[in-house]
Amino acid sequence: MRQLWAEAVGTFFLFAAVIGSGILAQQLGSGEVLLGVLVVTLATVMMLQLLVTMLGPVSGAQFNPAVSLVLRLRGQGSWGGMLVMIAVQIVAGIAAVVCVHAMFEQPILQVASQPRFGPGLWLGEFIATFGLLLTVLLTGRHAPHAGATSVALYIGAAILFTSSTCFANPAITIARSLTDTFTGIAPGSVAPFIAAQFAGALAAHALERALYPEG
Repeated sequence: MRQLWAEAVGTFFLFAAVIGSGILAQQLGSGEVLLGVLVVTLATVMMLQLLVTMLGPVSGAQFNPAVSLVLRLRGQGSWGGMLVMIAVQIVAGIAAVVCVHAMFEQPILQVASQPRFGPGLWLGEFIATFGLLLTVLLTGRHAPHAGATSVALYIGAAILFTSSTCFANPAITIARSLTDTFTGIAPGSVAPFIAAQFAGALAAHALERALYPEG
């Protein structure tokens, strides 16, 4: 239960930072896309650094079904435990959307209208998630004390260099389909994004196994 509560709290605040910062930038920046991207990047990097440092010792600070899957493939936990963890991540993410909408006095229930569809975006999500999982796995192997900083820096960079702006997380992809704001993604675009994310995560897992076959 400690792990699940840590995952719930961490996922909630991470997703709230992404979606809330997007709404704030949209309201204050008169629709400037570059400003919105930079504000979301800054908020995400700072929140990730904090949450991984604070909750990593409790739950591993996964906050991401793709990360949970790869950790399970590496022998951590059980399949049942992984499914419960992913369910908690998704529910906490949806709760974050609801609370952010309430904070900004927006309609609580929304459906995103922003399409994010096309092979370039799918490749962006594959690369974003591939790099994230490599960061998690290789930093965990070589410099576990630097995990929080490494993950935060990678996500910040990937938001700025990938075509998809680095969702890299199936749970946040689902959550962002429920907000018709700056960071939203139309429901019809969700499935290909999630497929690309899991493919990238599995590719990173396979590469790490090839580099270190001894385990």
